[in-house]
Amino acid sequence: MKPVLLGPLYSVYVRIVRITLIEKAVAYDQVTFDVFDRADWPDDWLERQPFGLVPAFEHDEFRLYEARAITRYIDEAFDGPALQPDDPRGRARMEQVISVLDGQGYWPMVRQIFIESIERPRGGEADEAAIAAALPKAERCLAALAGLIGDQPYLAGPAFSRADAHAVPMFQYFLEAPEGQQLLQAQPSLVAWWQRVAQRSSVQSTYVPPDPP
Repeated sequence: MKPVLLGPLYSVYVRIVRITLIEKAVAYDQVTFDVFDRADWPDDWLERQPFGLVPAFEHDEFRLYEARAITRYIDEAFDGPALQPDDPRGRARMEQVISVLDGQGYWPMVRQIFIESIERPRGGEADEAAIAAALPKAERCLAALAGLIGDQPYLAGPAFSRADAHAVPMFQYFLEAPEGQQLLQAQPSLVAWWQRVAQRSSVQSTYVPPDPP
């Protein structure tokens, strides 16, 4: 049976899984809903995801939540190009990058800079103080990622991996904001990385642009 991915197309973490599925050439079904509208949730959502977040995943009656666990399962359970380095150090570096993105990148880059600079002004006023507070945190995260990628083409080595799939949706929203574009220019290795990954069909086919103003 085809796996089933549950969650909205606009979600960063749902898109991480979608990119992974496409990179592995895995056919799948998707159940979409608005995670911010509890009335739109599937009836069994809190059974699938006890925290009410997204995404969730099911394959042959095996259920998972948390994007990081889901992408590991996809890479190991299905045929297709490996999305994890084959050596312990490479896999450790990949996990390190994912941890940095989750712990230090997502909140300032997406929830503060993107939301306040791009999304919030459509229905009100941007919180300039929140943006200002997020800028040094995002800058520090980008510097750390630049140090980890070094002169490699991808975040965990010579090949596209789960680390890159994890980063792409965060960076795409971040770069919708002029503040994000400006910060990225200070890290040439990440500029080159973004230009490289942005051309992948998995990235282009899963892109969901922000709503027009």
